[in-house]
Amino acid sequence: MVSGGVFATAPVHSSMSEHSASILHRVINAGVLNVCTTGDYQPYSHLKSDGHYEGIDITMAESLAKSLGVKTQYVQSTWKSIIPDVVAGKCDIAVGGISVTLPRQQKVFFTNRIDVDGKIPLVRCADTKKYQTIEAINKPNIRVIEPAGGTNEAFARKFLPITQLILSDDNLGIFQQLIDKKADVMITEASEALYQKKHYPALCAVNPTQPMQYGEKAYVLPLGDVIWKAYVDQWLHLSKETGEYDTILKTWLGSSTQ
Repeated sequence: MVSGGVFATAPVHSSMSEHSASILHRVINAGVLNVCTTGDYQPYSHLKSDGHYEGIDITMAESLAKSLGVKTQYVQSTWKSIIPDVVAGKCDIAVGGISVTLPRQQKVFFTNRIDVDGKIPLVRCADTKKYQTIEAINKPNIRVIEPAGGTNEAFARKFLPITQLILSDDNLGIFQQLIDKKADVMITEASEALYQKKHYPALCAVNPTQPMQYGEKAYVLPLGDVIWKAYVDQWLHLSKETGEYDTILKTWLGSSTQ
């Protein structure tokens, strides 16, 4: 698993109307692929204590960079800022388990779909039978904890409006808060729930094959650059068809999620 260090960058590109050259050509000429990621969403993107990143999407970003003959430079982001960071030109691509939504699509390009991965509850195993449905969770005494600014928060606000919503800026700390009974439920993608269960045996994914909401994951690209999008989509297509992507998945999850 390959990872790069953390760097802060000035805007690396502006709109296509200001620059006739595609991001594709600029990346090749500069020798650097700027990648925005949050680093707090395993197994897709994890910022280690040594300042390097690892995860499914980090390995994929390294693969994209290799296809271009360039190096990666990672730009630390958050769930609140990752779309604005792409819009502001801080990176050429954003990765890390990012869900496709129409409000986001109004501001950025998404690549072709990577995977389907719906929302499910992650709870203490002793409470699995209590939280089988949205109706069972949506009660005033239930404490739902989510990362601030992402689609999990949006799901909770839309479908669980009368619960006690706790927003956390420490995504990786949420799982211990569930174990410590400081919260009752986390709504997240099935892939994250199943991954975290391996590290927190006291937690269980509720109905991981029957998500409460359909969802897709994709990489995020700046809006308007169809040349760059075409290249990234073709690279992703070939990565899947040649088995590279499935091999990366198995490294992290043990089996393909497709």
